[in-house]
Amino acid sequence: MASGLNPVLLLLAFPIMRIGLVFCAFLRLFVATPPMKFAIRSLALALFLGVLPPGLIAATEHYTIAVIPMGTTHEYWKMIHAGALQAQAELKAGGTDVEIIWKGPLREDDRDQQVQVVENFIGRRVSGMVLAPLDHRALVAPVEQAAAAGIPVAIVDSGLDSKTPVSYIATDNYKGGQLAADRLGELLHGQGNVILLRVQVGSGSCEAREAGFLAELAAKFPAIKVISSNQHGGATRDTAMAASQNLLNRYGAQVNGIFTPNESTQAGMLLALSNAGLGGGKVKLVGFANSASFNDAFKRNDLQGMILQDPVKMGYLGVKTIVQVLRGEKVPAVVDTGVYLATAENLTDPKIAGLMALPK
Repeated sequence: MASGLNPVLLLLAFPIMRIGLVFCAFLRLFVATPPMKFAIRSLALALFLGVLPPGLIAATEHYTIAVIPMGTTHEYWKMIHAGALQAQAELKAGGTDVEIIWKGPLREDDRDQQVQVVENFIGRRVSGMVLAPLDHRALVAPVEQAAAAGIPVAIVDSGLDSKTPVSYIATDNYKGGQLAADRLGELLHGQGNVILLRVQVGSGSCEAREAGFLAELAAKFPAIKVISSNQHGGATRDTAMAASQNLLNRYGAQVNGIFTPNESTQAGMLLALSNAGLGGGKVKLVGFANSASFNDAFKRNDLQGMILQDPVKMGYLGVKTIVQVLRGEKVPAVVDTGVYLATAENLTDPKIAGLMALPK
């Protein structure tokens, strides 16, 4: 029988000695440390010695992320919220605890309230923010204040005149406007009179759609005349309907087609066309929204086209991007979430139908 130390006993000795050292260290902490600090120091010691269970390490990763929409009324913003919650659930399943705080102005024209919301979250020291700025200039200062405070901000839906945000996640809105122009030009066979009802000054996303629409019409459909493009419908259906009625009172006998660049202008114009007896395809309407509530308008032939975005994807990627940044990971500066055209013919397409409904 060979002499010397048994190798099996040697293998067992090291973990036993390690446990003994940990026990002695914890005993000293318990005796010499006030109770309030004991748990924190014990956790630090366990991390240092590498004996904390992996599941407990993952559970200690916690982030509070504020998701701030332009408004909270339209279904579109509820879709962005749904996407943020999807990301939260996925991160939680992977061991990362994320708290989502959803807060924004009621109306999409309340710049002061959105600025105040951002400033309040800076004061609360949230981990990060996902912001849909309702004004591409007015929100620059608070976003830069957040960055200076060490709070990363991801911009979704609409652009900001600043290089401070960690990422811009949105539709190519200019391309969306071009797609609307192509659809309207096709419907009018390349000739006729059209109206562009704008949304509001300062909305970067809508201004990009409007610019794309006008540029595409001029380039591809020179025989189509824009008879009005300087009126704004505002942030609500009621203000948009009032502006639409004024336009139809003036141009109702001349207009052949209309483009409305967001949900409120689309809804307001639909009502005004119906009231003026110009629905049912007498005047072609192409809008920009994400809601199955407009399906009936397609079926009545009151609406001939609607440009769709992917707001769920924006909310989802916004939250995921902030977590990546907080972990020190690199993220893309710009993410194009896609743009699509809905018509009466493709409403039942799974992709189109999915973009027009809240996730279940």
